[in-house]
Amino acid sequence: MADHVEQSPGTAAKGRPLMESPLQLVVVTPEATVLEATVDFAAIPLYDGEIGFLPGRAPMIGRLGYGELRFSGGGQSARYYVDGGFVQVVGNVVSVLTNRAMPAADIDRQAAEEQLAAARARKANSEELLAIRDRLERQARAQIRLAGR
Repeated sequence: MADHVEQSPGTAAKGRPLMESPLQLVVVTPEATVLEATVDFAAIPLYDGEIGFLPGRAPMIGRLGYGELRFSGGGQSARYYVDGGFVQVVGNVVSVLTNRAMPAADIDRQAAEEQLAAARARKANSEELLAIRDRLERQARAQIRLAGR
């Protein structure tokens, strides 16, 4: 009688995992595709925390927050600021749709500090104005955090 080995999805014979292909990371703004890279790992800010991605991740859609997108692959790593939006994972493709994305090195800390001061000084006498002020403060704080690293 021959040995029979059950195989589950994502495993080879004798239970060894299949080699996963690297992730394709795509960052798109309304103006342009900012980044297309093959990466081994990516971490993205969500509105309520952070999430990391490795090859073989289950499909998902998430709402982005303001902050640091970082990734590594091929011995290189990079950091970007993303300004809200959405992330979608299908297969090994991570698609980031955001209002603004820029390399962390391009952040102007002085401008971010001025944005924070201006946001704090804004009058917020309605729910709508309060939401706008809070959004501007969160954006400025995220940029200041990233510029300080």
